[in-house]
Amino acid sequence: MRTIDLITMGCSKNLVDSERLLFRFQEHGIRFFHNPDTLHGDTAIVNTCGFIADAKEESIEMILDLCQQKEEGLLKAVYVMGCLSERYRKELQEEIPDVDGFYGKFDWDQLIADLCGDEQKESGKEERVLTTPAHYAYIKISEGCDRTCAYCAIPLITGRHRSRTMESILEEVKTLVKQGVKEFQLIAQDLTYYGIDLYGKQTLPELVERMAQVPGVEWIRLHYAYPAKFPKDLLRVMRENPNVCNYLDIALQHSADNVLNRMQRHITHEETVELLRLMRREVPGIHIRTTLMVGFPGETEEDFENLKDFVREMRFERMGAFAYSEEEGTYAALHFEDDVPEEVKQQRLDELMKIQEGIAQEISEQKIGQRCKIIIDRLEGDYYIGRTEADSPEVDCEVLIKNSGIPPLPFGSFHEVEITDCEEFDLYAVLIS
Repeated sequence: MRTIDLITMGCSKNLVDSERLLFRFQEHGIRFFHNPDTLHGDTAIVNTCGFIADAKEESIEMILDLCQQKEEGLLKAVYVMGCLSERYRKELQEEIPDVDGFYGKFDWDQLIADLCGDEQKESGKEERVLTTPAHYAYIKISEGCDRTCAYCAIPLITGRHRSRTMESILEEVKTLVKQGVKEFQLIAQDLTYYGIDLYGKQTLPELVERMAQVPGVEWIRLHYAYPAKFPKDLLRVMRENPNVCNYLDIALQHSADNVLNRMQRHITHEETVELLRLMRREVPGIHIRTTLMVGFPGETEEDFENLKDFVREMRFERMGAFAYSEEEGTYAALHFEDDVPEEVKQQRLDELMKIQEGIAQEISEQKIGQRCKIIIDRLEGDYYIGRTEADSPEVDCEVLIKNSGIPPLPFGSFHEVEITDCEEFDLYAVLIS
């Protein structure tokens, strides 16, 4: 039996693509390993990320490492697919000729044909092999993006926004529930645009509400919303459906009107603040995750002070930030000079994250003494590791429960706990039920 190692770089959207590819391998009788610590077969495939400079560099380093193993006789073939090769296939072919084949983000049929010599055997695109723990899964509801953010290369890679039908998504959810999945992370490049191409209007609220009615769906969590023209009825859906988590991942990027305008975000500082306040009024206890950018071309000290004040005022429960890196072919790369020095970008990034660290610590301390529902992910050393509805896998806080004097806690089970302490990004708790 042929054995293939598949290595996934980048985001959860890439992970879903890899899971679908693994299903195709399974159909063809191929033995596979996903993200193994040690390679098991003689063929390796890298599903690359091409979002920003750091991600591209990591993908290239992985490709070069595998090519080195091929040269040493540890591998017979190396294949590359995904976002990086979708955008830079010609350049990569010239620079890394040791790779046996480059494929774009959606060239699964050709990859399978080249690997298996079988162009006829096809599979439903949404079928996949889960690589996550059995109790949660990512659901990608659309592909591509119609936004025109000046800094972003994603539309150049993935093309126009394409929604999946509501029926196909709900069918996938029902299938996964039968497999034991309880928690669903809805993902897309832009969740809030969902449905416009198929139904002529934003239908994310309807989709989420219908998902919430599927028996066995315990938690639904929303990732990657867009602030401009946000579908406000979604807040009602969150408030009225207890299995829709009080959590929203919405990338805001900046707060200063000067920068927002140059970024082509189609929203103002005042509109952003009004939206965030509306979210907190309509969904009491909502945890908001956002991403911010420093050092965009033309960002002044005054703009950065505006951003710091914004973070202090909005007090995001979860926040990440990164420094602008010029992406060729984007509007910003073509029309703006990258005029903020790298050392200034790093200084601003450090300063912004220091402010957020203090806010996050205060928010965690306020949870001490509170009771909440958690899901158990794993057992690690002396602790069971779980998460609250306000914590997405791998990116947010975890809840640690001492594994002594308590009954076994099955992975994927829900429990009530009381928070007893906090430390950096972790919460400590005792079991109530």
